[in-house]
Amino acid sequence: QLIPSAPATAWPAIFGGAFAATALTLVLVALGSGLGLASVSPWSGLGMTAGTFTLTTAIWLIVVRWLSAGLGGYLTGRLRTGWTDMHADEVFFRDTANGFLAWAVASVVGAALLASVATSVISAGANMTAGAAASIGQNTSQTANRSGGGVGVGDPTGYFVDSLFRSERPGAATSAPDVRTETTRILLTGVGNDGIAPADKAYLAQLVTAHTGLAPADAVKRVDDVIARAKTAEMAVRKAADSARKAGAYLSIFTGLSMLIGAFIACAAAALGGQHRDN
Repeated sequence: QLIPSAPATAWPAIFGGAFAATALTLVLVALGSGLGLASVSPWSGLGMTAGTFTLTTAIWLIVVRWLSAGLGGYLTGRLRTGWTDMHADEVFFRDTANGFLAWAVASVVGAALLASVATSVISAGANMTAGAAASIGQNTSQTANRSGGGVGVGDPTGYFVDSLFRSERPGAATSAPDVRTETTRILLTGVGNDGIAPADKAYLAQLVTAHTGLAPADAVKRVDDVIARAKTAEMAVRKAADSARKAGAYLSIFTGLSMLIGAFIACAAAALGGQHRDN
């Protein structure tokens, strides 16, 4: 049987289903964001853990994708203009194709909206970071000018340097600014790489002995303890970064799979809507 020359794509229905799917996605994402923020807490032991939060977010995004794809596909199939004198297989194919196009349009529109929001957030964060960095740099420069150098307040190794040169006599001068700066460089270089060289450890022990009055053996023990604590802190930072990387990778995989399944759901829903429209 010859297929009539009627348009195979019902663009009004496609755009209508796509915008309906996008609107439902925005509503459900906003609802999920509110529920997610309500479920976390800055207090230790309260609220869900980071792993649970990531898993819940992934599941919610999958549900959002499927619901919006189903709604958009069904509306596309139900609202399209009926094709008369056409084989049932061709009608089924056109319905599924229109559902797929509605899913594709909704995905592109949603991606554009997310990109716009992400750009705004990144731009605002960059401006805040630049302002904070300029303020910190100015404060650090002023502090250095007053004290003649030394470790800045925001330096991540500042606490460990203080621990090294903590004197047994409260109120006593512990070390000169240039010594503290040199010690900071040694810690940053050693902890961030394979470890602090034995010669650097011996040198740090000599500095601790000279500026705190500790016995050489006690100074060596203090240096080893501080290096171990600094290494533990550095490993904790790396572990947190690795966890964030894995969470982002899993979220991307779940999002991709949910989109593929969403495309299938949109096609099936469009075919169902087309059948209801014809009946």
